[in-house]
Amino acid sequence: MTLPAALRCLKSGLIACLLVTTESSIAVASDSPARAIEQQFKRGETALAQQNLTLALARQPGDVALRFLQGVMLSAGGSTGEAVALFERLTQEFPDLPEPYNNLAVLQAAAGRIDAARELLETALRLDPGYRTAQENLGDVFARLAQRAYEAAAGQHPEISLQRKLRMARELAQPR
Repeated sequence: MTLPAALRCLKSGLIACLLVTTESSIAVASDSPARAIEQQFKRGETALAQQNLTLALARQPGDVALRFLQGVMLSAGGSTGEAVALFERLTQEFPDLPEPYNNLAVLQAAAGRIDAARELLETALRLDPGYRTAQENLGDVFARLAQRAYEAAAGQHPEISLQRKLRMARELAQPR
């Protein structure tokens, strides 16, 4: 999940903004229950997807793809606290997977915890330096950090060049 997408999702409830298992390096077979549930979820069959996810997790409680999908569905459904707790557990149980760090970072950033988000994204990128979504999210976090720094500086010295930088940082940090 990208940071601007998460902010849009949290503001508008859009489901299409989510990072789901097919976009991750979490191994998911094409005939996996996670894949079928994800497709139901993408089609807007939320209740059916939730029911099937509950059944699949009862049969396979340790399946990382199902648990990751559960976190995605929790965050999409507005259960941010539960999603955070689940992604935190996934980072502890599967410390080599970058996706839970990324999604946890997005939720942290959306809650205004930018420094925590940066640390989580840096962890995700240490695990997978080519993880494009985490790279994009880290860029968005840096834009918000730049905005914060420019705002602090502008409060002390309202120079024109600083105001220009602040406008650019705000533009970059806006959800798209």
